[in-house]
Amino acid sequence: MSTRRLSSTASFAAAVFSASAVAIPVCAAAQGLAAFRVEGGGISAPLTAEPGDVARGREAVLGREAGNCLLCHAVPDSGERFMGNLGPSLAGVGARMTEAQLRLRLVNAQRVVPETIMPSYYRIDGLRSVAAAWRGKPILSAQQVEDAVAYLATLKEPPR
Repeated sequence: MSTRRLSSTASFAAAVFSASAVAIPVCAAAQGLAAFRVEGGGISAPLTAEPGDVARGREAVLGREAGNCLLCHAVPDSGERFMGNLGPSLAGVGARMTEAQLRLRLVNAQRVVPETIMPSYYRIDGLRSVAAAWRGKPILSAQQVEDAVAYLATLKEPPR
């Protein structure tokens, strides 16, 4: 992607997210995903009727199969010796962000930071270099996203 295009994309994203009254409907249901609405820099409504489960969310975040968040983020009290440092520490993320903001970052982090290397865990369109086994499938299910949001929202303590 050229610098010029990236710059205009970043400017567009900044304009969209700076206006909290702007609502952007997403036609996810047509793709077999739960429909959601981005509003004010987040996705306020849960993707599922069942509330997120903190224990399952911890498994999704710490698991090396599903979320694999440890690849890029340090996660407090994970019991893991080796964690990444490409992304910010998740310590205190529940105090820094609302559930709506967390949900948007998991669903499609590129809506917040277009140049991010964080994967979009609940998106299937407009992606590049997707392995055949994952084409047309989100990395996390809607319930796993809700579970991860529930867990991340509990991480209130700042980094030590």
